[in-house]
Amino acid sequence: MIKVIHADDHELFRRGIREVLANVIEIDLVAEAADGNELIQEVAEHTPDVVLLDLNMPEMDGLEAADYLRLQYPDVRIVVLTMMDNDEMILHMMEKGVHSYLVKNSSTGEIIETIQQVVAQGVYTNELMSQAMLRKERDPRRGPRTLNHEITLTEREKEVLELICEGLTSAQIGERLFISPRTAEGHRKKLIAKFEVKNTAQLIIKVIKGGWLHT
Repeated sequence: MIKVIHADDHELFRRGIREVLANVIEIDLVAEAADGNELIQEVAEHTPDVVLLDLNMPEMDGLEAADYLRLQYPDVRIVVLTMMDNDEMILHMMEKGVHSYLVKNSSTGEIIETIQQVVAQGVYTNELMSQAMLRKERDPRRGPRTLNHEITLTEREKEVLELICEGLTSAQIGERLFISPRTAEGHRKKLIAKFEVKNTAQLIIKVIKGGWLHT
């Protein structure tokens, strides 16, 4: 059973998420919070697997709450669920170490899948996040890229890396490359180790900043 806490200052939206998750057998919405301070109290009491986190909240906003959770509860998966869909905020929250990022008009299927995926693989990079990173990469104001030629990749690793940056899961990569999901996940873990990062989101950021998609 996946234990979830939802933090949002809008009661109507919390009610909607409550109704959605009530229909999912493997997900248990154990608590709700209307602000960051209340969220911290609920996390301490329930030790959830996943926190659905709005960014605009009174008392303590989502940015502060994310920092606190990453420091005090590093095993809790943080999924931002907000109205803010600008690239700068998406990239900023990824750099803070959140595990996924959704906007409030996401489908119920996307929300449920994201909860399941962050528990299964730690970081779930969806199309919204991938596109934000790709737009930043293509921005002519970025200046020249710095390539790290000390990292050597096999052709297969390059293929997997490109698909990771497109936001594909290990299962989807396996289907695309005709390999098993386990093999695809093995390549993902090797790439994370080679680039000396902690998770998939950091891997994608480092890859795009370093220009690896163009080598």
